[in-house]
Amino acid sequence: MRVIDVERTYLQLTSPPPETPFLAGDAPWSALPAGVRIDEVCDCPVATYRELYAAVGADYLWRDRLAWSDETLAVHLARRDVRVWILCDAEGEGGYFELVKGGDGAVEIAYFGLVRTRHGRGLGKALLSRAIAESWGWGATRVWLHTCTLDGPAALPNYIARGFVPYRRETYAVTLPDD
Repeated sequence: MRVIDVERTYLQLTSPPPETPFLAGDAPWSALPAGVRIDEVCDCPVATYRELYAAVGADYLWRDRLAWSDETLAVHLARRDVRVWILCDAEGEGGYFELVKGGDGAVEIAYFGLVRTRHGRGLGKALLSRAIAESWGWGATRVWLHTCTLDGPAALPNYIARGFVPYRRETYAVTLPDD
């Protein structure tokens, strides 16, 4: 086992960016390649969520939700303050985002990402733009998320390019298994 230091960066939008498609009526997801769509999944099945979580997070050491029982995850997904969207294309489910609305009206983009085979196609920009638009459309008072140095190299630049501003950083240690 080895231990590495990881930097986590918290980012937020405190108001909708002027180009927020939900507000401007110009939806970037309408410009997705033919056959690609982003749909909200009401009553998201636990198996579907687990599969996407594992596929998206495999390279980034996502483990939190893998430890949840099916019952715990089902209760979480059934909450009125949790919503899930899935990106689909001819190859199947290729990514997702999960929004969680707090009691103060802030919406967290709790999980966001694409499976490895969808990287490099510009889909992450459209998926994040959709997450932002859906957050503001849901009545967010602010939109926030966090990323870390374990995430892909395009994550932080994508967040900043969509208008997110860092507001806090922290460092923590992670124990990695030996290869």
